[in-house]
Amino acid sequence: MAERVDGWAGSEAARWLSIAMRTLHLCAVAWTAAALLGAPVARSGALLLLAASGAAMLTLDLAGRRIRLDELAGAVVLAKLALVAAMWAWPSLATWLFWALVVASSLSSHAPRPVRHWRPGRGG
Repeated sequence: MAERVDGWAGSEAARWLSIAMRTLHLCAVAWTAAALLGAPVARSGALLLLAASGAAMLTLDLAGRRIRLDELAGAVVLAKLALVAAMWAWPSLATWLFWALVVASSLSSHAPRPVRHWRPGRGG
């Protein structure tokens, strides 16, 4: 696993920005669910916020060296962003893709550290 960094990426301000992004992301998840369940809210806005907040969290995690794209956790985040794009491209599949995202998110974020940070070819 990569070491965390000092400087701005490891600062208290960066931590609070990450918390704010995660909060915004959870709001986007709720908004997306509401849109998919028939609430009178714009699905396109929900998906845009979902993708933007997810990309922002990935950027912050990469800067803070909390995630690597060559680890399982990084690959899962990229796959989740692709699923959000697929929800936009194929609205008829959006509900199924949303639930796939929820399951993938829960499994990947709550998996043991060795699983989340597993890298192909590294063993373990």
